[in-house]
This record gives sequence, C-alpha cells and structure tokens, in this order.
Amino acid sequence: MNAEVKAGTWVEIEKMILSSDQRAPQVPEDTRKTPYIMRVAGFLTSDAKIGDEVKIKTLIGRELNGTLKVVRPHYEHSFGETVEELLNIGLGGKA
Repeated sequence: MNAEVKAGTWVEIEKMILSSDQRAPQVPEDTRKTPYIMRVAGFLTSDAKIGDEVKIKTLIGRELNGTLKVVRPHYEHSFGETVEELLNIGLGGKA
C-alpha cells in the first residue's frame, strides 16, 4: 500500500545528478557505470506518496526537488563492534 505522506513530514528524496554516460572518463569503470545520485532529507512541502516528484525544505531552508523515497529517514550505520584494546585509551591503564 502506498499511503499518502502529509506535508511537514521529515522525508528523504533522491535525484540523479549525472547519468552513467555523463560520468567523468577518468573515474573507475564500475563507478562510471553507476549514476551519480543525491539523497537529501527535509520537510515535505505538500502531501505526496512514495515515488512522487516532490519538493522539500531542508533544515537550513534550501528547497529541493526530487523523488520521494523514505519517510522519517534515520541513520542505520555503526562504527562496528567494540574494540576491547581501545577502551583503556585515555585512562592511563587504570581500568
């Protein structure tokens, strides 16, 4: 189901900046085969559905257009598992 997303919702848009045939010839071949895509988060300016062309307003006030991809985006990365040997750095070995 593709429910309507209300204006003012924090969303992420996607926009192609360069198609694969517009990429610079000096970049690696696998990179050259991939379009250069911009992803930006901001507040939706009007009601829309995932996949619609929309306008957002970013936290610094920029207005950008793109394809609505994600509703309420969040970070999913981490810095990996804890490295035990690094826990004592700065403690002078007193742990």
